Amino acid sequence: MLIDRLKEIVGPKGWVTDPVELAPRLLDWRGAVQGAALIQVSPSDVTQVSDIVRACADAGVAVVPQGGNTGMCAGAVPDGSGTQVLLSLGRMNAIRAIDSANFSMEVEAGCILENIQQAAVGAGRFFALSLGAEGSCQIGGNLATNAGGINVVKYGTARAQVLGLEAVLADGSIVSSLRSLRKDTAGYDLKQLFIGSEGTLGIISAATLKLYPDPGPRSTALIALQSSGQAVRLFAHLRERLSDSIEAFELVSGYVFGLVQKHIPGTALPFATSAPWYVLLQAVASEGDESLEDALLGAAETQLIDDAAVAKNSAEANAFWRMRHSIAEAERAEGKAQKHDISVPVSRLEEFLLRGDELLSKMVPDAQLVAFGHVGDGNLHYNVALPDGSNDGQRVTDAIYELVAETGGSFSAEHGIGSVKRKYLPRYRGGSEIALMRTLKRALDPNNILNPGKVI
Repeated sequence: MLIDRLKEIVGPKGWVTDPVELAPRLLDWRGAVQGAALIQVSPSDVTQVSDIVRACADAGVAVVPQGGNTGMCAGAVPDGSGTQVLLSLGRMNAIRAIDSANFSMEVEAGCILENIQQAAVGAGRFFALSLGAEGSCQIGGNLATNAGGINVVKYGTARAQVLGLEAVLADGSIVSSLRSLRKDTAGYDLKQLFIGSEGTLGIISAATLKLYPDPGPRSTALIALQSSGQAVRLFAHLRERLSDSIEAFELVSGYVFGLVQKHIPGTALPFATSAPWYVLLQAVASEGDESLEDALLGAAETQLIDDAAVAKNSAEANAFWRMRHSIAEAERAEGKAQKHDISVPVSRLEEFLLRGDELLSKMVPDAQLVAFGHVGDGNLHYNVALPDGSNDGQRVTDAIYELVAETGGSFSAEHGIGSVKRKYLPRYRGGSEIALMRTLKRALDPNNILNPGKVI
């Protein structure tokens, strides 16, 4: 029997069937998608992952890999049938090695992102991936969704942080390419197949990550603006003045920061009056570069900003970032909203926001826009809170995605596809792209046992 075989593989501490214990793992982070599972298994090493997948393949039973379960598209939640096996990577949380001289680190998939960041700091290095859920999300999930976060403008997405990868295929075989090389053209770059595939092509079990030198002192500023268009022009101005020293450039509406102050104790904006929009900016202080303060003074002289508060110390900087990282929690406390993780070219962001305002005012005048995002890389979380009892959710989402396409953007920027956005992929990706995706899925998972119903 499959369950008995799985229990034997992981041992007494590696499985759960109790409904109460399973409950938090079967509900997506937003509380919108409820699943069920035959059993949850938590392997302690890659050999156990391989044995689990092989056992499920023999039984024709689907496997759903799960990390910290912090995703926004229900990509790590089993379906409601109760016939799927939930494979939690949380026990595989070792940092296997840090090579400071090579600026690399080898970690297992269940490592908490924040622990990786701290380990890098302890070695005098810097790991660039950073996002709001970093205290609970796991690196395997970050890579499986090609997570973005706040530092993409300087360092790129999760994909850019990977030197090597270890993954388990649908037949249980292990593909290990945990090399720590910057240059390697020996054949196809196989790791890129699994990054962003959400566990549908293979289960990521470990990775070799790219580290950077410690950036040193940083300057953090919170800037008040009258319009989103100011943010786009300010970003261009500061890129010219500060070169590549900008690490993060976050756009947040005044309404959103109002939600944070309402629901998150101890948070407050440093301004006497509120503004329609804010930018939270972090830049590395590099020798020879203009200071952030001087660059902001120049922006004020040309009326690109209304007001600015530059953090005087790390405590103030952390307080600013706490407000940014608390947005998802505050939004959830306020109530459900239609979530749209979209991206458009930075040059067309103002156009998208202006047209979006017009679109929403015509479709649902009483809707509340909940907008924030990583404007430095064109990624916006364009969420819409509808009036109670409204049935316009699907219509609004469809219209927003059409506007995104018209402005040269993507309906999925950093949260992935999961099950929530699956139906939109064929609509907004060319026929040849979808055909190739399906060819890859059939080749690597012919029996469709790896996270079925997700992505493609």
